[in-house]
Amino acid sequence: MTTAPHSHSSSGHRTASDFDTQESLARETTEGTVYNVSGGDWDEIAAAAVKADDERIIVNMGPQHPSTHGVLRLILEIDGETVTEARCGIGYLHTGIEKNLEFRTWTQGTTFVTRMDYLTPFFNETAYCLAVEKLLGITDQIPDRASVIRVLLMELNRMSSHLVAIATGGMELGATTIMIYGFRDREFILDLYELITGLRMNHAYIRPGGLAQDLPPGAVDQVREFVKKMRKNIGEYDKLATGNPVFKGRMEGIGYLDLAGCMATGATGPIVRSAGLPHDLRKTRPYCGYEDYDFEVPTADTCDAYGRFLIRLEEMRQSLRIVEQCLDRLAPGPVMVADKKIAWPAQLALGPDGLGNSLDHIKKIMGTSMEALIHHFKLVTEGFRVPPGQTYAAVESPKGELGVHAVSDGGTRPYRVHFRDPSFTNLQAMAAMCEGGQVADVIVAVASIDPVMGGVDR
Repeated sequence: MTTAPHSHSSSGHRTASDFDTQESLARETTEGTVYNVSGGDWDEIAAAAVKADDERIIVNMGPQHPSTHGVLRLILEIDGETVTEARCGIGYLHTGIEKNLEFRTWTQGTTFVTRMDYLTPFFNETAYCLAVEKLLGITDQIPDRASVIRVLLMELNRMSSHLVAIATGGMELGATTIMIYGFRDREFILDLYELITGLRMNHAYIRPGGLAQDLPPGAVDQVREFVKKMRKNIGEYDKLATGNPVFKGRMEGIGYLDLAGCMATGATGPIVRSAGLPHDLRKTRPYCGYEDYDFEVPTADTCDAYGRFLIRLEEMRQSLRIVEQCLDRLAPGPVMVADKKIAWPAQLALGPDGLGNSLDHIKKIMGTSMEALIHHFKLVTEGFRVPPGQTYAAVESPKGELGVHAVSDGGTRPYRVHFRDPSFTNLQAMAAMCEGGQVADVIVAVASIDPVMGGVDR
């Protein structure tokens, strides 16, 4: 029997007319009945397949997935390899930090907010403290040394955050050397954190009114040594990735979001700067004395993942410039506001049991002044009162605008504190970046956003 491909109806089943056609083409031979089944035109078959109401596939990427930067669930509707719809499912890491703040004193709040975006703890602390200081009306009373150290730590933190973004993003593309280099350089910064605050993360070092303690001996020299080392190491990322045709081919044109898309989704940070807009709160609404520092705001016009990589790399170079200026500006002085009704005791020291009050300070308040001991006790247990009102303070975190809306009812605890975390807002752009692209490109797009779920699910 001789057969040939036969066109079926769009439903995938043969119809009566198909068999009628077969019968009409049947002929009898000495070997028996032979059916000559002819096929239809391929363009007609393809057109019928397009019109077919086939069910698209829904894929769950995460919430536990190595490429989603935390417990993020991506619900992807795909047609073959093409993403036709992309949605984010969040809430898997909910910590209740904002609610917990309502049951702690204003100073205790720093121990909570530092844990939100756990890769940018100093930005969380600074934004929160700036809001509290605005409500207290002491913004202009913060000692210069405290502000310079805040800037120093934030710029070190900007580098450590960008290093994680570049390292994990590279790992997801198969560029394991970039991952190794990124985490190697981040370790140098974490060593500085440990030297200055006693901890690698979750520091609670920046407090309302100033800092928990001054820089320890030798810190300035170690930071200078790091700047020299890091300036040399940044060049290695250029050699490995910037001009690498495989790396560029995997990132160029991926995660595309132009300026109109950024405005529509509220995207800030490297995402909006990759669309050509030099928006940076350190320039547009300076805080902590940033108006006195000399640095540039890098931008790109690519609107894609590759441009965001280049921007993060250049921002690290600019952060090194700012860190050097901080070291040159460090003048002797206090690190806590002078008002003793607000100033959390900053006479702290690193002892064998970690960070705590220095023994000299304890001996003084316990042995010489009952009033000082009572004041210390009330300040630590009750906290200071903040005048009723509300305010908004924002800083430029490595991921974009990190804002704090703080409300006080006149008590020793916040009435409400709400954070505008850039990871949460930037995730809104995921659908616009991914729909119409390939499934494999979703990973590149998410990596270029660099979301941290601790900041999203706070």
